[in-house]
Amino acid sequence: MDDKEFLNYANEIVAEAQKQGAIIRLLGAVAFNIHCPKYGHFQQQANRHFTDLDFAAYFSQHDAIRKAFIKLKFEEDREVAVVFARQRLIYYKPGTELHVDIFFDKLDFCHPIPWTGRLEVDSPTIPLAELLLEKMQIVQINPKDVIDTIMLLREHPLNNHDSDSVNANRIAAMCAKDWGLWRTVTMNLKKVGEISGEYSWLAEDDRAVVLEKIDQLLLTIDNEPKPASWNIRNKIGDRVKWYKDVHEVIQ
Repeated sequence: MDDKEFLNYANEIVAEAQKQGAIIRLLGAVAFNIHCPKYGHFQQQANRHFTDLDFAAYFSQHDAIRKAFIKLKFEEDREVAVVFARQRLIYYKPGTELHVDIFFDKLDFCHPIPWTGRLEVDSPTIPLAELLLEKMQIVQINPKDVIDTIMLLREHPLNNHDSDSVNANRIAAMCAKDWGLWRTVTMNLKKVGEISGEYSWLAEDDRAVVLEKIDQLLLTIDNEPKPASWNIRNKIGDRVKWYKDVHEVIQ
């Protein structure tokens, strides 16, 4: 499948879910591409291609989502449906390479990223703040995560709202509630800045914009008031593990 086919299926799934009365929003590489019409070419320049579709949804709309995928003639992974019933569903499109992951209520890998009340904010993707956190919460960040983050920060301004912006205040507030998330997010933002210098396809003026936004976001996170519990955990630091290990579903 080429990238255009992935995009067509993504829009079709969002539309059919809406017809069935469910909110389903894209995350992952396709979501970054849709939200970055000007700088989406960074993915192609870095030889980054789509491999699957990932969606965020509410478990309360579980039945409507299943109806949507039946209507679109997808096949459900029954083993995943039984084992991870409240957290996740996986679907396949017969006759294609398409694999679809649906995560309910939160993304919970190294750190939980909840989206209760947030899926209504943007369409067809999750809000940009959560899109950035999707990548920045991964402790063992990989080149794909770095590329998508660079692209998003180059395309969109930081702001205190969600309208076509990365809501820096929301990211800062979430990091202030969870020291572990703060530790990983700030560590990864710095890594993205460092690694960005290794990409020959990234123009120096584009890199400068990304570095400036990373500095701005780190400052916003740093300036957010932290509760006493956060400060106590901060004193312990890295001596105690602050994240969960990620174990992928065997597919």
